[in-house]
Amino acid sequence: MNGVASPLRGFVRLTAYLLWTFACIPVQAVLLLVKSPLRSTFPMAYHRTCMAIIGIDVELRGKRCRDHPVMFAVNHSSYLDITLLGALMPVSFVAKAEVAKWPLYGVLAKLQRTVFVERNSRKVNEQRAEMVARLERGQDLVLFPEGTSSDGNGVLPFKSALLSAAEIEIRGKPVAVQPISIAYTHLDGIPLGRHFRPFYTWFGDMEMASHIWQMIALGKLRVVIEFHPPLTVAEAGSRKVLAQRCWNAVACGVSSAIVGRPQSRKRATAA
Repeated sequence: MNGVASPLRGFVRLTAYLLWTFACIPVQAVLLLVKSPLRSTFPMAYHRTCMAIIGIDVELRGKRCRDHPVMFAVNHSSYLDITLLGALMPVSFVAKAEVAKWPLYGVLAKLQRTVFVERNSRKVNEQRAEMVARLERGQDLVLFPEGTSSDGNGVLPFKSALLSAAEIEIRGKPVAVQPISIAYTHLDGIPLGRHFRPFYTWFGDMEMASHIWQMIALGKLRVVIEFHPPLTVAEAGSRKVLAQRCWNAVACGVSSAIVGRPQSRKRATAA
């Protein structure tokens, strides 16, 4: 396929990405320090430029919930998920605590006001309280309810624990949870297929540095992102049912994107 890795392309993209990232880090740090309203929107500009550098084209489906705050329940298969969603919406992410210690990405996560959670921890109530506090301040949060990343060919079961923050009401209204599906579908216009999708998805015991180098040296990537109808815990009847219904929507979205369901297209830049 045309998406053969090019070391020259990889070098140019990686250099541009690092220069752009290190230029933006102090800007976002200052915006956070002075509590500027731009601290929520500047990351969108950062991520959109990263998408252009890496060569990512996004096809949007569905409509994003415009009520605030919202919890977005998303399937997770790549570190690129953060760039994609960060380019579309002024959001913060909920991530496992280990991410805070990753080189560079840990710094970027903190600058985007990520909520770090520990799995199998006694701090569950404390972490839930932090998420609730963010929601009460009107901040939208992105959750990855699978609890880990997958190979992108399907969706792992959703865990309902983090969705407990959606059981509250804010100003008398229940918190909406909107499922979002992300599917990595084409490389240079050619369907990736089950065996080539791991060029972009990162999971298991893959080594990150070598994976990033391989990914960034490839051609033009197309990703399908679909916003599914939002729902609440009250509408679902319970948190576990809510998690299952979110999973159903996301799994169907990933499947339909991979098999190439006909759909009108909208560019990410229109978001």
